[in-house]
Amino acid sequence: MSTQTETSQSGVLDTIKLLIAAGALVGGLYAYYYYEASVAQALRVLMVLGGTAVGIGIAMTSTQGQRLWRFMQDSRIEIRKVVWPTRQETTQTAIAVFVFTLVMMLFFWALDSGLLWLTRSLT
Repeated sequence: MSTQTETSQSGVLDTIKLLIAAGALVGGLYAYYYYEASVAQALRVLMVLGGTAVGIGIAMTSTQGQRLWRFMQDSRIEIRKVVWPTRQETTQTAIAVFVFTLVMMLFFWALDSGLLWLTRSLT
């Protein structure tokens, strides 16, 4: 029973964190337009960037943010395991795709022309 209580409390806390993060982002955007006439453009952009940074920082402390961070770290590990093709393999594959596309284009052009000729001769 205590596990259920902790889960619901952390769920409520996460919701509050995400709402505060969204509020920081919206606050930065609001400040950008509110101070349009009185503050320099660069400072207004910094307000938006600051609101975005604060919002992301708060959101990353939530359970969903921590799961996203772990996913990003795992993705970086997995992408290092990928064996990327060499330049020669990439070139050969691109040429093969180009030739196959040309062959299929000629085949479908011939098929279309043949069916057009057959249709015209029948009608």
